[in-house]
Amino acid sequence: MGILDRFNDIVKSNINALLDKMEDPSKMIDQYMRRMVKDLAEVKRGTAAVMAEETRTKRLVDENEATVAKYADFARRALMAGNEVDARVFIAKKQELENVGAGYMTAYAAAHENALKMRQMHDKLVEDIETLKGRREMIKAKLAVAKTQKTMNEMVSNTGKTQGAIDAFNRMEEKAQKMLDEATAMGELNAEPIDKAKALEEKYASKSTFSVDEELKQIKSELGI
Repeated sequence: MGILDRFNDIVKSNINALLDKMEDPSKMIDQYMRRMVKDLAEVKRGTAAVMAEETRTKRLVDENEATVAKYADFARRALMAGNEVDARVFIAKKQELENVGAGYMTAYAAAHENALKMRQMHDKLVEDIETLKGRREMIKAKLAVAKTQKTMNEMVSNTGKTQGAIDAFNRMEEKAQKMLDEATAMGELNAEPIDKAKALEEKYASKSTFSVDEELKQIKSELGI
């Protein structure tokens, strides 16, 4: 696979497609960032090499054209000096260099086209990395909110469980109170019945402490004596 094909494959790894395939965004996005930065470093090296080749072939073209122009000038000078033989030599050399120059131009055109493609791929990758950086912060912000929401949901769930425990304790307390009330009632039922007369007897006995004279007086009054 040629260098252009290799870097073309790199650039075809569209960042949106990579992000869509994520399973764990918080981990995968950093992994893709490292991958893209690594690819960028490789593309930079390749782009620099291709651009250097473009510069080299352009220099050969310029140097060849200058030499062609030089021999064309020498041929004119030789003719002006009346030396046609020398002019033929210079013209032959000029034509030889023009043939070589055609090859240089072909090489330069190919190098120039490669340099353009490499620069486009380089710029595309840089753009994708910047896009990834922005989306990474957005994704991580969403993940942070999601984690917070998950924590809140768990807290709500735990609150529901706590309420269930409270309700259970309330039911047990009601049951305990009922058992206590029943036991108290049973205790009252099991108690010996109260002799009302005896209770009154004790009440009045404490107040019936009449003397013999007083009781005698009371009986006489009742008999009308």
